Amino acid sequence: MNVIRLVLNELIGMFVDDGNLALLALVVIAGVTAAVKLLALPPLLGGGLLLAGCLAILLQSVRRAARATNR
Repeated sequence: MNVIRLVLNELIGMFVDDGNLALLALVVIAGVTAAVKLLALPPLLGGGLLLAGCLAILLQSVRRAARATNR
């Protein structure tokens, strides 16, 4: 049973290294999608928001990782 759990953890770890990064990216994607579909936001503006949001999340994740390695 432990072998199966270990294999599953490794498989998930290949795709999701930082859970917070993945969760926030999904939230940004869902929010921008809802804004474009439901609020009639222009798709080009939605793309810009998506880019800015994902870059902000990535920057926050990199800062957190850098802070963790300095300790």
